[in-house]
Amino acid sequence: MSQHPEGEPTADDGHDQAEDLGRRLAEGSGIHRTAAGQVDVLKTVGGIRGLIEALLPGIVFLVVFMVLRELNPALISSLAIAAVFTIARLVRKTGLTQALTGLFGVLICAVFARTTGNARDFYVPGFYTNGAYLVAFVVSILVRWPLMGLVFGFIRGEGIEWRAQRARRLSYAVATWIIAGVMAARLLVQLPLYAAENIEALGAARIVMGIPLYAMGLWLAWLVSRPSTALDAEPGPQQAPQD
Repeated sequence: MSQHPEGEPTADDGHDQAEDLGRRLAEGSGIHRTAAGQVDVLKTVGGIRGLIEALLPGIVFLVVFMVLRELNPALISSLAIAAVFTIARLVRKTGLTQALTGLFGVLICAVFARTTGNARDFYVPGFYTNGAYLVAFVVSILVRWPLMGLVFGFIRGEGIEWRAQRARRLSYAVATWIIAGVMAARLLVQLPLYAAENIEALGAARIVMGIPLYAMGLWLAWLVSRPSTALDAEPGPQQAPQD
């Protein structure tokens, strides 16, 4: 990175930092695309196995609680399922990141619920997570660095050069609004259910509006932000084409 003789950062520093941030976001997003240039939603969420690992602990918690109407068995069952997935990946020596993330997430939810003794508080951490993401997405749009542009830009091989084109900036802002809309929709639907203590409806909403809604939003965000040139049809440096 370049500096003035006095040691003050130049505009190039901000450019380099933005590129580094975008690259890190793209690498950490887990987003994949097919050889045809479309987002591979199923592979992005970890395939069928990843989908099951993400959804089943929540489903088990809800079902056990609805049947027994007791918190502890529901929490234990949910944690046990998440632990089994983690152990299975450890035994098979496959990627542990998703399973460990899922186990940690279920553990945090269990701690919240067990602390208050109320089953509805199992879903409280999700409110904070969605709220934080929503704020981050909206702020990124307001400062004209839409996060989905940083992520998709590197996956598509555009880097941050898309910022030089007004149409591309707008399309990535729209894409970011779409994902922000997913987070906002979750809060708008689930917070009233939480306030009403309708645990069954809250649990069902959390499952449906989790990965399924996110996957739909991701696909739509990718679609609306496709460049009109041949750039998107060519493999970018961060993409993982489907075999």
